[in-house]
Amino acid sequence: MSRIAAVHGVLAPHRHAQREITDLMARTCLPAGMDRAVLDRLHTAAKVRSRHTVLPLDAYAGLDGFGAVNDTFITAATDLGAEAVEGALRAAEISPRDVDLLVFTSVTGIAAPSVDARLVGRLGLRSDVKRLPVFGLGCVAGAAGIGRLHDYLRGWPDHVAVLLSVELCSLTFQRADPSPANLVASALFGDGAAAVVACGAGRLPRGPGPTVVATRSRLYPDTEQVMGWDITSSGFRVVLDSTVPDVVRRHLADDVDGFLGDHDLKRHDVTAWVCHPGGPKVLEAVAETLDLPQGALDVTWRSLAEVGNLSSSSVLHVLRDTLRGRRPPPGTPGLLLALGPGFCSELVLLRW
Repeated sequence: MSRIAAVHGVLAPHRHAQREITDLMARTCLPAGMDRAVLDRLHTAAKVRSRHTVLPLDAYAGLDGFGAVNDTFITAATDLGAEAVEGALRAAEISPRDVDLLVFTSVTGIAAPSVDARLVGRLGLRSDVKRLPVFGLGCVAGAAGIGRLHDYLRGWPDHVAVLLSVELCSLTFQRADPSPANLVASALFGDGAAAVVACGAGRLPRGPGPTVVATRSRLYPDTEQVMGWDITSSGFRVVLDSTVPDVVRRHLADDVDGFLGDHDLKRHDVTAWVCHPGGPKVLEAVAETLDLPQGALDVTWRSLAEVGNLSSSSVLHVLRDTLRGRRPPPGTPGLLLALGPGFCSELVLLRW
């Protein structure tokens, strides 16, 4: 067993209404004379009201090439990451010197030394802290990261482990690219970060944080081209196939039922669904294939509307909001789930 001691989410400093970002994409992505009606429809259908970006909107045109974009990522990710970890440790009432493992995940930039290494001295972590930078899991990494903290803490029950996710999705939007995938991505994704502090069974934290009971990873065959990046001279060009909801409908229910069944549970036993806000069509597919009750994904829908899809940070924001809201009955099961490139899913069984 392990327990989540705190979850802290932060957002990039510049907040914009969806319409402002739509106008920016119309100016920078659409060829002269091209009708923007399709762009307008996609941005409206995303059901996102506002998003946060790491730069002011008029500054993106000044980023020349992948090098400049990635330099911006490193600086901003280090700052946002520090804020997220400091907030989570403060909420958990745990000293930075007590952290034994720091896992860092992002799919929107790269760095060597990695962002986690840059944070050790800045945050006052021990020089012998174990570090694990993770790249490539994408949106699923928030859930997978909690799973890997749990795996570690089962072996080191007296330790403290921290997961940090930083995603600066606005830095991946491609200028002069009117492809449907780029336009859809520009309608959904925003910038933010989140940190989770977890403790092993030998060092249970104060407070009512949920226990992690078990996790399960699932990689679906022949779906490598459904979601991901093409790495180009201008940076990360999104791969986003329209079949994502179909993959969800084909696989998710059996995976969830099998996972719950291994713990003598059924879907109706779950008192809170902590779901990554992948987008309206994906959320509709999740609710439909799992036959969820009305309102089961309200926290997720609200997060999508207020800040957009933050890639791996999103499900952690939804977890934080679930813990802040009307808490599920103590001792009841919850299920945290996310989907990402591979194509894959990650399930985390919680006990509130």
